[in-house]
Amino acid sequence: MSDIRQTLAKRPILGRDFVLEPERRPLIMGILNVTPDSFSDGGTFFQKDDAYAHAVQMVEDGADIIDIGGESTRPGSDYADAAEELRRIMPVIESIAGKIPVPISVDTRRARVARRALEAGCRIINDVSACRDPEMPAVAREFDVPIIIMHMLGDPDSMQDDPVYEDVVREVTEFLASKAEMLEQHGIDQDKIIVDPGIGFGKRFQDNLDLLKSIDTIRSLGYPVTIGASRKRFIGELLDSGSSRPDERLSGNLAVAAWCYRSNVEIIRVHDVKETVGYYRVADAIEHPSDYTASW
Repeated sequence: MSDIRQTLAKRPILGRDFVLEPERRPLIMGILNVTPDSFSDGGTFFQKDDAYAHAVQMVEDGADIIDIGGESTRPGSDYADAAEELRRIMPVIESIAGKIPVPISVDTRRARVARRALEAGCRIINDVSACRDPEMPAVAREFDVPIIIMHMLGDPDSMQDDPVYEDVVREVTEFLASKAEMLEQHGIDQDKIIVDPGIGFGKRFQDNLDLLKSIDTIRSLGYPVTIGASRKRFIGELLDSGSSRPDERLSGNLAVAAWCYRSNVEIIRVHDVKETVGYYRVADAIEHPSDYTASW
């Protein structure tokens, strides 16, 4: 693979009290949805004890970050207000923070929720709305944490109704550049900003493929990149016209993981942590065989 890897070097993820080095493979962000209605695992980890056990398991499987969210952002999802979002996530964050050796990110669009989560021990903000809440930049600056800003056309309840682009790669790249500049103007250090093209968020089938193919264009902005394509509908459509359940799309998820490896992506957000880590270990061993020895 070394002859086709992209030339842009990976950027580290710099927290207030941690540094994550992507090195040769992307960092693995394990998804922990504390919701009753997420598209893939809604309800599975809704109870605190189940969520805690799953977080610990993902860390044991090799996750570098655990991403906790209390609001489903699947297409057509129901609205959950800030109070309900906090009711879902805070017991889980409080039970996990300080008990696992990796940073926790909070997946939220609300500055109020982000603040409470950071006070409880989260160390990264993952904002799928790219700071539509005008107070979010101030929270990120105050706590001096990395913030992921994602492109989403519309809102979760309507984003897939009729998304239209003239040039999806150009439009998404320009949007992320403008939002990153806005954060810098609010006093956020450039090395704390991470961009995400929003695969599956207000995107048509072809848009998702075009954005993945053009990761290097997004990386040229100069910020670390997060890709979250795990179990998305376009993968199901490629595999079997979309009839499979989201948790049956592992082969497609790993194909995206392979492309992110090739493209020097810094973070990949996944449900299937163990399988993704295993794929990267084998891929890395093939590229760097002298770094590995047999365990038998």
